[in-house]
Amino acid sequence: MGSKKALVVVANGSEEIESVTPIDVQVTVAGLGDSTPKICSRDVIVGVEMSLMDANGSCPYDAILLPGGLKGAEAFVESEELGEMLREQDKAGRLVASICAGPTALKKHGIGLGKSITSYPGVKDKLLEGNLYTYKEDRVVVDGNVITSRGPGTALEWSLAIVENLVGKEKADQVGKAMLLKD
Repeated sequence: MGSKKALVVVANGSEEIESVTPIDVQVTVAGLGDSTPKICSRDVIVGVEMSLMDANGSCPYDAILLPGGLKGAEAFVESEELGEMLREQDKAGRLVASICAGPTALKKHGIGLGKSITSYPGVKDKLLEGNLYTYKEDRVVVDGNVITSRGPGTALEWSLAIVENLVGKEKADQVGKAMLLKD
């Protein structure tokens, strides 16, 4: 089995910590709209390797990851191109992971309907509208091929859940221990 591939999508306004914490898989960072560097929510500039359109041509990915950040999440909600990629990913049963305000894009594009999710508390009410999900207050929620998390303070736990999903619990434990997150 080859190396697992994850696509991290970033937009202007994405949350920095959540954009850069995915670990121990082959990560491609794609920019929503184009391949120019993105200015994140706290003015940190994140470089991207390619545009989302180019990344779409490199499919399939084992995982598509959406960081939070309110403005970034709003851009994800508005992107029909991203919506198409997410729907294809979900239909194939491949991993979709989102954190903070990012799950609002999952709702907009019809991803993980009927599953359990979590998010940043400030967008909880948006996710509860329409009774499409079971909302949980857990720091990380894994329900089948959908992994969601609360925000910057849970980004490392979210990343370890992604690693566990893609390459196994043993590898996730090894990474967590090396980062002093686990005993």
